[in-house]
Amino acid sequence: MAATVVRYLRSVGSPTSASAEREPESVDALPRPDLRAVGDDERAPVSPAEFRAVLGNFASGVTVITAPPAAEEEGGDGNGPAGFACQSFASLSLDPPLVTFMVARTSTTWPRIARAGVFCVNILGAEQGELCRSFAVSGADKFAGVDHSPAPVTGSPQLDAVPAWIDCRIHAVHTGGDHLIVVGRVVAMGAAGEGDPLLFHKGRFGRLAD
Repeated sequence: MAATVVRYLRSVGSPTSASAEREPESVDALPRPDLRAVGDDERAPVSPAEFRAVLGNFASGVTVITAPPAAEEEGGDGNGPAGFACQSFASLSLDPPLVTFMVARTSTTWPRIARAGVFCVNILGAEQGELCRSFAVSGADKFAGVDHSPAPVTGSPQLDAVPAWIDCRIHAVHTGGDHLIVVGRVVAMGAAGEGDPLLFHKGRFGRLAD
């Protein structure tokens, strides 16, 4: 698995050591090998249902991760921009400024973001639950009727009326069981400075109480 990750990082131009820093390039996404967090010959310590139930007690914010069409897609197969709803997002480092999000290996959107090499994190507000749902579906035109403009550095879709956005280049990708851990280097950001965040808790949307 380590060799696979190193090959991928080299292919996207992400550093595999402290002395090999350079800008990421547009490439194919990390292949999705049949890897499991728990081996076939091991007993899982908890069931998936119990895992979800317990971790559901942790409230999180909600984001939409977007990316522009990769160069080979523009004017080609008509795929357009990519995006998906994501609650597994966090800030990671102040110096350098890094953020991270997690995406399932089975995601059909992630390979398109990987090829673009960039992404924008759109942090959703309390009234944007329906917008989140539209980006949580698979196979639909997620951007239909959604107003957006290019983020200033990467050109990734910056959704209108979101409380905050973070424009990033893909810095590194790590394996994490059945998910990938994507690290982005922040190149631009902004916030409206008003409004409550959209929260997700125990499988439902919520908002801050006074």
